[in-house]
Amino acid sequence: MLVPRQMAPGLVVETLDHGSFDLALEAPERMTLICFYRGLHCPICAMYLKELERLTPEFAARGITTIAISSDSEPRARAMQQKIAANNLRFGYGLALSEARRWGLFISTSRGKTSIGIDEPAMFSEPGLFLLRPDRTIYYLSVQSMPFVRPDFKGLLQAVDFMIEHDYPARGEYVGEL
Repeated sequence: MLVPRQMAPGLVVETLDHGSFDLALEAPERMTLICFYRGLHCPICAMYLKELERLTPEFAARGITTIAISSDSEPRARAMQQKIAANNLRFGYGLALSEARRWGLFISTSRGKTSIGIDEPAMFSEPGLFLLRPDRTIYYLSVQSMPFVRPDFKGLLQAVDFMIEHDYPARGEYVGEL
């Protein structure tokens, strides 16, 4: 189980327009926001990523880099990038499902075509959202087993502002005996 204040797993994926993303080489001023999404087949992901695209400059102004990652192929990731008209948000693709599991993401199997008429891959990961400090320790994480009711990016920005102003520590770190 991944725990706040502990080191995140390594992560290397190709991106559409920015070469290889290697978490170990990421050097944000304050944090890295990683948004794992289900893939092109998911209409909720498209709406969610559109909001992250819109707010990526706001995150950048706070010293936070952003990336959206899925197990989709390059053409499917490119189609999602185009669908949401992304210019600011980096897109990573080809996430191995074994890596998704190391990040604590749930894995689902295909149910065929979605409501928007796109086939789900045979297997894919469900959503996850992570904020990581520059030293790769986990500050915040949210992992879901369903595509619905995801963390709100606008609310996350407000939380980041509070965290910066009050030097608020990551919570949920206790792993000792109960």
